[in-house]
Amino acid sequence: MAPALSVRLSEFVTLEDQPDGNLFACFDGAPVDDLGKYGAGAVDRRLRHHEGLPLRALAPVAKQETNRLVRRLARRGLLEYRLGRSGTDPDATFIEPQTPDYWPQVAKLRETDTIVLSRFAYLRRRGDEMVLESPRAGALFRIGDPHVAAALTRLARPQQIREFRRQPDFPGAELLALLVDCRILFRIEKTGGEGLRSDEGDDSLVLWDFHDLLFHTRTTQGRQANPLGSLYPYAGMIAPLPAVRPHWPGPSIDLRELSDAAAPSPFASLLRRRHSTRSFEARAPIALAELARLLDGAARVQSTWTTRIEELGDDGPEIGYAPRPYPSAGSAYELELYLAVANCAGLARGFYHYDADRHALVPIEVRAVELDAQLAGAQFAMDAPDSPQILITIAARFGRVSWKYSSLAYSLILRDVGVLTQTLYLMADEMGLGGCAIGSGNIDLFARMTGIEFHVEGPVGHFAIGRGDPAEAEGWPTAPAT
Repeated sequence: MAPALSVRLSEFVTLEDQPDGNLFACFDGAPVDDLGKYGAGAVDRRLRHHEGLPLRALAPVAKQETNRLVRRLARRGLLEYRLGRSGTDPDATFIEPQTPDYWPQVAKLRETDTIVLSRFAYLRRRGDEMVLESPRAGALFRIGDPHVAAALTRLARPQQIREFRRQPDFPGAELLALLVDCRILFRIEKTGGEGLRSDEGDDSLVLWDFHDLLFHTRTTQGRQANPLGSLYPYAGMIAPLPAVRPHWPGPSIDLRELSDAAAPSPFASLLRRRHSTRSFEARAPIALAELARLLDGAARVQSTWTTRIEELGDDGPEIGYAPRPYPSAGSAYELELYLAVANCAGLARGFYHYDADRHALVPIEVRAVELDAQLAGAQFAMDAPDSPQILITIAARFGRVSWKYSSLAYSLILRDVGVLTQTLYLMADEMGLGGCAIGSGNIDLFARMTGIEFHVEGPVGHFAIGRGDPAEAEGWPTAPAT
C-alpha cells in the first residue's frame, strides 16, 4: 500500500469556539489568531488526531468549508502533514512547514530522472527525533524510520530513480517527490551532470557556502518556524553573565588621569550621546530634506572606479568599486538601503530603494498589507508604542562579498552592517533625530515586496528613523561621577 498524505494541527495548536461564534487558533493555550466563522462540521475531528485528515478528503464539494479552514490554517503555519501507509504507521514521516504559505506538492518524477541531495540539506537530531532540512526548503521532515534516513544518505551521489528503487530500503517515490518539491533533493537536468554547485540553482546560489545560507535563514524570520527573539530560554537554568567582566588578577595601569584631563572632543561627545529612540513624534515627522541629509552623510556613493584583480593574473577579470562614508570588507560595499515610509513630510507613504550612486529614492510598488506588515514588525521588535516614521532595511547583495571571500563571507557582511548601523546612529544624533537598530526582520516578506530571491539580495539589518518623542527618556542612566 502506497503511503498517503494527511494534514493535522501542529502539536501545540488547538481550535476553540468563542461565544461570538468565531473560531480561534490557540498556541499553548493562548489565543493567537481569529479564524472567522465556520459552519457545523467544518472542523473535521481528524484534524486533531495523530493520523490527521487525508488531503484527498478535501476535494469533494461537501468539504468546501473544511477546505477553506485548512487553507487558512496552512497560511498561518499552524498545520503539519503526515506521510504514512496507515493511521497507525509508526514509521510515518511528518512534514513541518517553515514558511507560512507552505503546502505539500508532489513533484512529477520519471523513472529515468537522476536525483541527488542538495548540498544545503542536512540530517540532525532534535530531541529524540531525526529531522531532514535545508535553508532552501519550505518545510522540514521528521524521519520516523531509521532505514529511510539511511537510504537517503545514498543520494549523496546522483542516482537514477529506477536504479534507486532496486535498493531494499527504497524510501518510496512519494517521499522523494515531496523532497524534490522542497529542494532538499533536486534533479540533474544537464547531460553528464554530477550534482556539483553549478547543477543546483542559479549563479547567485553557487556563491553561497552551506553554513552561510543556513545562518542567514535560521537567524531571521520568514523561512524558519523556530521561536525568535528575547525569550530568555535559559532563565532558571543558568544565571545571566555580569554586565562587566570580572577583573583580571594582578597589577593594572590606571588610564583615568591621562584621559580625563582633557575635555572630550566633539566626536567623542557625539559617541557618548548616541542612544536608541523607540518612540517618535507623530505631529512632527521627519522631513524629506532631513532624510536626504541623513542618507548623504551615511550611505551616498562618493566615487567609482574599476581595476583588474592582480592576484588572478593579467587575464583576471575587472571589478568595480564604489566607496561610501563607512568602511566595508574588501571595499565591496554590498549593502543597499530600502525605506518603508510611514510618515515623512514631503514624501508619500510607500516603499523606496535608495540609489546611493544617484542619491535618489526610487519608488517600488508594493501591496499596502505588505508595507503595513513590515512597519508592524519593526514596532513589535522595538516594543514601541507606534511604528517608526521610516524603517530602513539594510539589504545585502551577497555575491559582492562571497565572490571574493570563502568561508567567512556572511560574517563579513554582518560586520559591515554593524559599521553602517553605527554610522546611521551618529548621523541621526548629530542631526537631532532619533534612531534605533532592530535585530529581526522577515526575509520572505522582503522577497515578496521586491521580487528578488532571498539568496540573491536580502535583509541583514534594520534601522528605524524619525523625530524622537521629547517625552521619551533618552539614553541609559549613568552613575554620578566619583
